[in-house]
Amino acid sequence: MPAPDPVRLTLVQNRLDHISRQMGRVMTRTARSPIFSQSHDFSCFLGNADGVLISQADGIPIHTGGGGLALRTLIEAFRDAIGDEDVFLLNDPYVAGGNHLPDWVIARPVFHEGEHIAFACNRAHQSDIGGGAAGTYNPLATEIFHEGLRIPPLKLVEAGVTRQDVWNLLLLNSRTPDLLDGDLRAMLGSTRIGMERLQALVRDAGRDDAVACFEGILDHGDRMLRTCIDSLPDGTWCGGDATDNDCFEEKRTEIEVALIVRGDRITVDFSGCGPQIRGFKNSSVANTMSATYMALGSFFPVDLPRNEGTFRSVHLVMPEGSIVNPRPPAPMTMNTVFIAHHIVHAIWRALGEARPDLACAGWGRSVHPIAAGHDQARDRGFIMYHWHAMPGSGAVEGRDGFEQIGHLISLGGLTIPNLEDYEQLYPVRYIRHELRRDGGGPGTWRGGCGVDYLVDVEDSSTFHFRSEGLGRPSGHGAAGGNEGAGGAMEVTERDGCQHLPAAYGSHAYGPCTYHALSPGGGGWGDPFRRPLPEVARDVRDGLVSIEAARQSYGVVVDSDGVIDRPATDALRNGAAVAG
Repeated sequence: MPAPDPVRLTLVQNRLDHISRQMGRVMTRTARSPIFSQSHDFSCFLGNADGVLISQADGIPIHTGGGGLALRTLIEAFRDAIGDEDVFLLNDPYVAGGNHLPDWVIARPVFHEGEHIAFACNRAHQSDIGGGAAGTYNPLATEIFHEGLRIPPLKLVEAGVTRQDVWNLLLLNSRTPDLLDGDLRAMLGSTRIGMERLQALVRDAGRDDAVACFEGILDHGDRMLRTCIDSLPDGTWCGGDATDNDCFEEKRTEIEVALIVRGDRITVDFSGCGPQIRGFKNSSVANTMSATYMALGSFFPVDLPRNEGTFRSVHLVMPEGSIVNPRPPAPMTMNTVFIAHHIVHAIWRALGEARPDLACAGWGRSVHPIAAGHDQARDRGFIMYHWHAMPGSGAVEGRDGFEQIGHLISLGGLTIPNLEDYEQLYPVRYIRHELRRDGGGPGTWRGGCGVDYLVDVEDSSTFHFRSEGLGRPSGHGAAGGNEGAGGAMEVTERDGCQHLPAAYGSHAYGPCTYHALSPGGGGWGDPFRRPLPEVARDVRDGLVSIEAARQSYGVVVDSDGVIDRPATDALRNGAAVAG
């Protein structure tokens, strides 16, 4: 059979991507937890019958890049026992291809005329799955058994009938069974929509043509990335980042990567990384794969296809026992944010050495905690993510960083919810949520500022901190740009007692006020080359102080944005002569 023509492949790829997004819309509109309906902390993706991803257009890249590993683990576990109207569930990072325990994968096989042809999947971060801390993130975990329910590949639905015993087991292991019950039903519904849409695609195209198109779009993705890799100079390019704690004490662990480029193939070698750590930031194989693919995919042009074929030319070296491939029972719930963030930065830095023209400045790391307690007014438990304290992103050539955005590993796929909705859902009152002055890294293109966030928590609660962005700057500059500001936070109880929490840990407070300054992103390019009107606008908008405009940008300007041109020219010309 002749290969499908490029127009046909484009239409099929677009239709597959539309199916992924349609699944996501169904999930958003039907899920019970705000983490899904408000923040989109889930991702829908499609795989072929061999468990190779053919579309990952919805949601968060860190969820989907390793999704094929989960599917292939499922196929290996069940082989010929995958039937029509079966639905599978898994989460474990050691035996099921999961990235971390809170992200549960619902995988629904898709059949056409009795033949298994594809999978429709939803990976979603559950509100609570048991373990030692409400809200799934346990900063005190030292082994995976402290982090919640471990699920190997299993059948949740068999031949269209839900296994009620398994369902009851899952709900029994959650502090929020009402939310979990509704969210699992939403996940099942979203994958059913995906199944029905895929079946319609195969009916319209014919079985042979559809399968040929699935393979054709994987081949196209392969060719596209090979072209990008071929644009890199042959050689070994190195980059790194580091975490300065193991969640319990100061302990520096390097995340070093060597990119070995040979023609149109690339080896990503993590042999320079430090050993696995005591705390819950160790990265599973699936998570390291996802972070690597995300770093490569986001560095190159935006038209790279979002399927697994794109990364056929990429080989990963992940030494066992390292922080990027730990031995069990190492804990790892925090890995999808950190160490994934560090992996992306390390790879971006290495790629920036090879292609300085495409260099990406670093994103700030987050400082926000999770608060869990009992809502007295509504007489119910609550688990609230303080999403609103998210950081700013790094700049690239031609664009300032986003002032505030979800975690780097979401690339904007994680939505920051509305304050008004959260005041209705949780015992909180927002006092301040505004952009931070002088938070963004100076550059020709400025880093995102981050925010100044202040909220009253009206009932007693336990805060679970996972604040990697606390303290020193975390958003590095690129191409001569400067780093963004570091993060800060404090908790003040009603009696006036003030607390400066450590980056990681769990602490119980009475009614209190939580205040955070989220980190800023790095700047791109020489700050003294930033256009004067842009600096003046930033001063008028309160994003850059008069002092920083002078010191960082060489611009003398008043609070109304009026520039003193002679003084500015003297500053900038003097800097140029000194340089």
